[in-house]
Amino acid sequence: MKVLLFNGSPRPNGCTYTALCEVAGALRQDGIETELVQVGAQPVAGCIACGKCRGGKGCIFDDGLNRLAERLDEFDGIIVGAPVYYAGPSGQSTAFLDRLFYSAGGKLTGKPAAAVVSCRRGGASAAFDRLNKYFGINSMPIVTSQYWNQVHGNSPDEVRRDEEGLQTMRTLGHNMAWLLHCIEAGRAAGIKHPEREAPLRTNFIR
Repeated sequence: MKVLLFNGSPRPNGCTYTALCEVAGALRQDGIETELVQVGAQPVAGCIACGKCRGGKGCIFDDGLNRLAERLDEFDGIIVGAPVYYAGPSGQSTAFLDRLFYSAGGKLTGKPAAAVVSCRRGGASAAFDRLNKYFGINSMPIVTSQYWNQVHGNSPDEVRRDEEGLQTMRTLGHNMAWLLHCIEAGRAAGIKHPEREAPLRTNFIR
């Protein structure tokens, strides 16, 4: 089994990366492969609602999203990491995730997921909540830890001194691995994912 770790920070080896590495170490300790994908270090376009991705054609923007979308079947779970900017995830993170979930979210449905955020001081809870919205709308079991999945520090060295934050990352990794093994055992016992009803679309004016 394999988990995708998504780094939405513009700093490839910064604080978010440090947190994700701690999660990855716990996953590997429990027999789960990991792969880290760096997204935030290059310009990322937001969704322009053109609809070109409908029908399996992929996103109109060629910035690595389609290549990742084609590989989503390789992964059994996903962990999204982002730095906190103005009490929210980085713009690169949300721009990429908006397009990924809109164009290829079906490939992630039912897979365990978690969010990880990194901040200097404040805004972590709001950013964490924002990232979890992608999973909650896509029938993805959200994996938790002993605290909200956040680390604090203004540099990787400071994050490494956040003992509780790093422990939270390790616990998250172990919890994700446990759930993946439980799903694998259930599948071997003949337990299937629940069948989904046809979606109903309503709004507030009818």
